[in-house]
Amino acid sequence: MPLFWLSLAFLSGIILSDLLRWSLVTWFFITGTYLVILISRLLLKRFVPGVSLFRFNIPFLHQRLSSLSLPTFPVPIFIVLLALFLGGARYQLVQPTVDESFVAWYNDRPGKTVIEGVLISPPDIRDKYTNLKIRCTQLRSTDESSFTAIEGLLLAKVANGSDWHYGDLLSVEGLLETAPENEEFSYREYLARKNIHSYMPQTKATLLQHNQGNMFLSLIFRLKEIALKTVYQLYPDPEASLLAGILLGVESGIPEDVQQAFRDTGTSHIIAISGFNITIIAGLLATIFSRLIGHGRKGARWGALFALIGIITYTILVGGDAAVVRAAIMGGLTLLAMQLGRRQDGINSLAVVAAIMAMINPNVLWDVGFQLSFAATLGLVMFAEPFQNAFINVASRRLPSETAQRLSGPIGEYLLFTLAATLLTLPITLYHFQRLSLTALLANPLILPVQPPVMLLGGMAVILGMVYQPLGQLVAYLAYPFVAYTIHVVELLAKIPHGVITLGRISLLIVVLFYIFLIGWFFAGSHVHKWLKNRNIELPSKTWALALGLVGILTIYVWQVAFTSPDGRLHLTVLNVGTGDALLVQSPTGRYLLIDGGPSSRRLSEGLGRRLSPANRKLDYIVIGATEDEQIAALPSIIERFPPANVLWSGPRTANFNTRVLRKRLTEMGSPIITARPGQTLDLGDGATLRVLAITKRGAVYMLEWQNFRALLPIGIDFDSMARLQKHHSSPEITVLLLSDGGYAPVNPPSWIAYLKPRLILLSVGGGNSRDLPDTETLEAIEGYNLFRTDVNGWIHLATDGEHMWVEVERK
Repeated sequence: MPLFWLSLAFLSGIILSDLLRWSLVTWFFITGTYLVILISRLLLKRFVPGVSLFRFNIPFLHQRLSSLSLPTFPVPIFIVLLALFLGGARYQLVQPTVDESFVAWYNDRPGKTVIEGVLISPPDIRDKYTNLKIRCTQLRSTDESSFTAIEGLLLAKVANGSDWHYGDLLSVEGLLETAPENEEFSYREYLARKNIHSYMPQTKATLLQHNQGNMFLSLIFRLKEIALKTVYQLYPDPEASLLAGILLGVESGIPEDVQQAFRDTGTSHIIAISGFNITIIAGLLATIFSRLIGHGRKGARWGALFALIGIITYTILVGGDAAVVRAAIMGGLTLLAMQLGRRQDGINSLAVVAAIMAMINPNVLWDVGFQLSFAATLGLVMFAEPFQNAFINVASRRLPSETAQRLSGPIGEYLLFTLAATLLTLPITLYHFQRLSLTALLANPLILPVQPPVMLLGGMAVILGMVYQPLGQLVAYLAYPFVAYTIHVVELLAKIPHGVITLGRISLLIVVLFYIFLIGWFFAGSHVHKWLKNRNIELPSKTWALALGLVGILTIYVWQVAFTSPDGRLHLTVLNVGTGDALLVQSPTGRYLLIDGGPSSRRLSEGLGRRLSPANRKLDYIVIGATEDEQIAALPSIIERFPPANVLWSGPRTANFNTRVLRKRLTEMGSPIITARPGQTLDLGDGATLRVLAITKRGAVYMLEWQNFRALLPIGIDFDSMARLQKHHSSPEITVLLLSDGGYAPVNPPSWIAYLKPRLILLSVGGGNSRDLPDTETLEAIEGYNLFRTDVNGWIHLATDGEHMWVEVERK
């Protein structure tokens, strides 16, 4: 399979180039130098007999490697290296040079900018705005009269209501910015992968001229607009919006609750035009038509031909943009792999197509749609036939062989093929979307059988409806039950309790190792088995291997549960989330309470995920101690993963954007929000309590108590509450003091610390923070005290039995 390894090397070079960030000159230099060395060795080999291109003459090593009887590499290594270097050079070749002639050069400068350019794709109409993708031609600031010629792509966000079309020459005015990014999502990188490096979030657009684009694309997109209008004439909503998504890739009209139901059941690929969708449908169409027309090899060829015609027709119907063409290529490739009849040939072809697509646009490797398309097709090529054969073997033990063969057709098409595609797409789905649908394997077999009539009858109705609406309406009546069935089944399954598990961030390393293991086993499994057999090393049977694997998984799961089970002690963990507080409390009876969350959702999610039981990731309470962004910015993003049974709220309810979003999401989840009051006490079980000492304009001051242990948590303290506490709480016995506001001196005065006399002081602060915390005055005030701080020690874990206290830190 030489083309496979060359394609893989080329793709690896692209990824390596993105990681190393070497310049194009560097890659050209490496490639050129390598070619000079290679040509020199070739000439030397030609004129000096016995000289090989690359040989490391180490007798002992050569002897050991020869004795292993490993499979030979199908491609000379020097050609593979050349493909690797060319991939790196190709990636750098498409990276823009940001200078005065490129639009991104002018990002983030003060004042508004006027840009003229051509709309290169149909407007992306959303619920409250429209995105315009513009190829820029010239630019000026609003206080200048002359334009500067530029190039590059711009994404402009405009208000809904304007009638823009592909090929329109527009003048847009607004603030030219670099797209934003945060720890959860980098919109900047997302756009950059689409070669868009400038962003105008609030734009005023004016039409200058029509029909400045490609005439063929204009015709295609115009056809798509007419088709969309026809869909809504033929069907009621939400069926019309679902068909618009399936047939035309226009998802903006689908109600949010319907979209959420598809996401929760793992069936979003039905709506999105992706390789997953087309691949599954192509396989079904090929099987259906092959059975209708004939049997054997001839029937398979006719089935593949009709399926290919269906894919091409569908691609033209939906507009033929890059995403659809990519998906169609993947679907057509699956048909080719089926016709070739050998999985190795299918994988070879798949790798070549991926390399060609990456050669045209290297950024396609980071496109989620491409990744899912590639993985789904790879899953079908690798495992569809083995899964079907395994089913036949198992079924033949209990049923007649002919019956097992007949059952393998529909079961393979509607269940096993889906399982094969899902197996390879699951890691990508978990990595990007951080959600695991437990109902996906049930939902897909139920709705996939009706997708061919949805697409065939729905597409036929739209085509006929554009010609003569009454005729299209007649066919639409035939398609409607299948569309309605799809929606109702998905909505019904989405109501199953706990059908979706919201996960934290999945490590990219885990995803890569999964694919390395799976593909390595596929290619080298037989060689490894042969090598072990030659040395009389017996492998356990598949049954025992499966049993051992399940026991191993169960063991890991049980140990995780055991480590997080209550041990009769009170635990307080200061999570390392940066400058802000995130305190996790586990009561002696096993109740979990989270006080604030800090600014980093990634760090908070990781900290909670490592400490909560995998069997129950719910929080008994979330306590809001202060409402500044650095205290709660992480909470809106993680409460779905760690849902709270109750919320104790102190501080302003609409202090900032994050408080408003947090309250909205808590309300949508049905979590009761209790307003904190002075003197209020939360019972944590076995006598442990969290008491509200004071309510301030910033938030609250809390005391965590159990027997002789007292931890003062003055998260929202101010000067008035500090004075009242000193006046009305004489001779406090404080075990632990949490410094307020990252060690900000005004709210941590020396007199206050001397009054409390804590045995241990905790400080939650991020290293290198913009406020340069903690203040020097605070550090001087706590000299001589036992101090642990997150920027130095990482997370800090305290455990107490009410009399003694144990402290554990991440770094000493």
